[in-house]
Amino acid sequence: MARSEINRSGEMEVFVCVVERGGFSAAARACRMTPSAVSKLVSRLEARLGARLINRSTRAFQITPEGCAFYERATRILSDIAEAEQSAGIGEQPTGRIRLNTSASYAFHVLAPILPEFLDRYPSVTLDLVQTDTVVDLLAERADVAVRAGPLKSSTLVARKLGDTAMVVVASPSYLSRFGKPRTLEDLEGHNRLGLGYVRSVDGWPMKKGAETITVPSVGRVQASDGEGLRRLVLNGIGLARLAEFTVREDIAAGRLVPVLEQLNAGDRETFHAIHLGQGGPLPSRIRALLDFLGERGRIS
Repeated sequence: MARSEINRSGEMEVFVCVVERGGFSAAARACRMTPSAVSKLVSRLEARLGARLINRSTRAFQITPEGCAFYERATRILSDIAEAEQSAGIGEQPTGRIRLNTSASYAFHVLAPILPEFLDRYPSVTLDLVQTDTVVDLLAERADVAVRAGPLKSSTLVARKLGDTAMVVVASPSYLSRFGKPRTLEDLEGHNRLGLGYVRSVDGWPMKKGAETITVPSVGRVQASDGEGLRRLVLNGIGLARLAEFTVREDIAAGRLVPVLEQLNAGDRETFHAIHLGQGGPLPSRIRALLDFLGERGRIS
């Protein structure tokens, strides 16, 4: 078949429908096709790509790793096509799918409360939310936008500052009743200092020691993969942790957590950015809408 005769977007739409409907028969009903026609289309697609996308039998249906990769790219391409058509027709009304990579703490404490407003404001936009505190490669992860704390290192990233937060060492009342409240740096030696299980720009707790600032290592018996997991460990009386103030503000006000060693706090602040790839070139309207919304409603203080 000549290249010009291949309806690539049509193939993608049918394949995406097969994956999302979980089978050929359900996809055939949705696409107003016969199951045989859907199966033949997917087979032709696999032959042209030279890769098995779906393992199927009379009783089993399983998407392959190659099929997963093609599905993710196809959904993004179809979303871009839909946005292009929408833009041409009604003046760039944001539409399509956004893949947002963010820390669990930001997702829970900042994004979740304002997300209904964003979805109401942009009813044609869908959001894939991926939560991880580790630094990710936006291109490799196929992320449109990421919200990250700490210094920016890559010149290929465009960043919008979302504010900054103080850091505070906290513990639960139950933990302090068992092990006592530390009042000096030396007291920390006898406490379970919880930390994060990945490398950070500052791997420890900056604390004042006289006129200088030192880094106290977090060498507790438990580590967490993200700040929200760390907060929950502290709430359950596992140990002390140094957390972003905006994530524990309500816990402190309600008495669920207690700040400790406040007089030795180094006073450093952690900055949050919304970042995306590029150097200031044109952005799809859906991405621009999300960045503007985060700059307006998703700020850290």
